[in-house]
Amino acid sequence: MNDSPPRHSDAMKLTTRLFAVALATALQACATAPVSAPRPAAIAAPSEARAPVTILISIDGFKPDYLTRGVTPNLNALAASGISASMRPSFPSVTFPNHWTLVTGLRPDRHGVVGNRMEDVAHPGMTFTMQSEEPFWWTQAEPIWITAERAGIRTATMFWPGANISFDGQRPSDWQQYGHEVSNRQRVDAVIDWLRRPLATRPQFLTLYFDTVDSAGHSFGPDSPKTTEVVADADAAIGRLRAELAALGQPANLVIVADHGMAATGPARVIRFDQIAAPDSFRFVSGGPYAGIEPMPGKEAALAAAIALPNAHMQCWPKAQIPTALHYGKHPRVPTYICLAESGWLILDKAPAADRPIRDGGAHGYDPAVPDMAALFIASGPAIRAGGTLPRFDNVDVAPMLRSLLKLPAGPDLDGDDRPFRGALGPR
Repeated sequence: MNDSPPRHSDAMKLTTRLFAVALATALQACATAPVSAPRPAAIAAPSEARAPVTILISIDGFKPDYLTRGVTPNLNALAASGISASMRPSFPSVTFPNHWTLVTGLRPDRHGVVGNRMEDVAHPGMTFTMQSEEPFWWTQAEPIWITAERAGIRTATMFWPGANISFDGQRPSDWQQYGHEVSNRQRVDAVIDWLRRPLATRPQFLTLYFDTVDSAGHSFGPDSPKTTEVVADADAAIGRLRAELAALGQPANLVIVADHGMAATGPARVIRFDQIAAPDSFRFVSGGPYAGIEPMPGKEAALAAAIALPNAHMQCWPKAQIPTALHYGKHPRVPTYICLAESGWLILDKAPAADRPIRDGGAHGYDPAVPDMAALFIASGPAIRAGGTLPRFDNVDVAPMLRSLLKLPAGPDLDGDDRPFRGALGPR
């Protein structure tokens, strides 16, 4: 028997074999033994803390009293959590002038969109309609999305009148050309898709426009059950917007407005202007609740005499004599004469065509002080404290409020300011 200690190389080989056996045994144990302790949970990536955005929403032709019909739970909830009012539109109380006032803070007589239909002596032979896109009609006043873009605030507009117009090459970062067939749901979903973008391309100020309530009011009248059904559908679109914003974790200051209200009209309340003045003495630029009228050459005196005659349901003025309360008549696009009907009456240049008779329905364009012309206003969100119902104010104050929410300068020489809202603006 050899009692001498092993040589160094033999000792290293023995140690290596023993370590390998131990390691194999340990690995086998790990592979076959049950797991007795829970594995640590994976750490979830923190969700993005989104800054609030501001969304200006127009529901065209929405009267404040539509909120009392029991079909507007979303709008009523927003009013309860923020502020609301019966807002006074600008004259004329029609769509395009008032949408431009809401985003410029100027009255139509100053921003230049003086009617849904108008003429401009600097562009003879051209007539503005609601399809007109020539920039000269629009660019006498800057809308808030242009002001915001110039301040580095990204904007996106869904169908707001005039939002597709270029201001020396500047437009909203994102905008959609108006399409009447695009549903309310599709309009909401487009806004949400914009807000799903990464922060670098996500808008901070957005607009959204719905026209179905106005269309129903014209077709059926403001008091029709069919109009109430469409009001309910518009409220459901607001509900979808709220739900999608919540699912996205996107806080938003919602400012919901209308451009005007709606008055009931019918065939028994029609004023035929060709029965007041000789048909060859005038031409209509526009007609309906108010009429813009131009004299025919050589017939100026005859038309002036006819217009001066009293009418039980209509008042007429040369543009220089339009009542101060209407804030209208100085812009060169205002026609030579303006006639304003009593609420519910319509001024026509002649008898309606046989295939287009006057039916019971609705219209707007009357004196903004008439209760039926009042427009919806609701604002709710993280920067708007609950303040209940505000006293009536003019819609020229909306653009200054939006400037405050976006932290833009107050704006030089606007016709309105944010005074009606100051008690409610600020974090909740």
